[in-house]
Amino acid sequence: MKLNKVLFGIMFTASAFSALAVAKAPVIDVNASSIDSAALLDQLTTLSRKLDARNKAQIKLQRQLDQLQTEVSELRGVTELHTHQLGQVLERQRELYKEIDRRVNEVLETSSKTPVAAAPSVSATTTSTASTAGYSSNLTENESYDRALNLVLKDKSYKQAIVEFRAFNKSFPKSSYAPNSHYWLGQLLFNQGDLGEAHDEFLVVVNVHKDSTKRPDAMLKLAMVAEKQKDNQKAITTYQQLLKEYPTSTAATLAKPRLASLTK
Repeated sequence: MKLNKVLFGIMFTASAFSALAVAKAPVIDVNASSIDSAALLDQLTTLSRKLDARNKAQIKLQRQLDQLQTEVSELRGVTELHTHQLGQVLERQRELYKEIDRRVNEVLETSSKTPVAAAPSVSATTTSTASTAGYSSNLTENESYDRALNLVLKDKSYKQAIVEFRAFNKSFPKSSYAPNSHYWLGQLLFNQGDLGEAHDEFLVVVNVHKDSTKRPDAMLKLAMVAEKQKDNQKAITTYQQLLKEYPTSTAATLAKPRLASLTK
């Protein structure tokens, strides 16, 4: 009886373990496994192609960057060359205009020694009209200034030069040539005997263009205008100001004997 119970227990336990093993064993679908492998292979292939394309794009981009860097370096070299050449041109231009200024000064100083009859007074309207007569509005700044200078240097046409300098000052008030233009216009008017207008032009140089190399010369001429107008005190004050501000200038050298003659 006990033996039967033991055998029954053993058989019952074996059956329970068999059922539990069957319940926990994984079910493998052969067909499904085959499909997953194929999809994974396709994904790997696609990813590989994308990586290849990305690598090629990166290589192409790097080549483009290298080419751009080369072009930038070349452009930088060209820019530096042009900057150097431009600096040389500007320096030659400065030297040229220094020489032109020297020649204009010589011509005007020479002409000032020749007695010139005072010009008749002209109304403001007439003067304004004359200032633009024969003046071409399409002239560039350099051409306009050169034209006025050539009327002094080449043609000795001083009255027409006055017209051209007035036109230049009206058209290009902010020009780098403005202080010279006002000075030469003042000198021409001074030589012609128009002391009031000459005074106004020299005053523009002194008061507006304080960094101009023409300022000491304009101060000298202001003092000379005051002398001619019999305003000796104003002339003395201007000469003294010139000697104080520009003691080593050529204008100061010319001012010293004039000041001495007024104060002796």
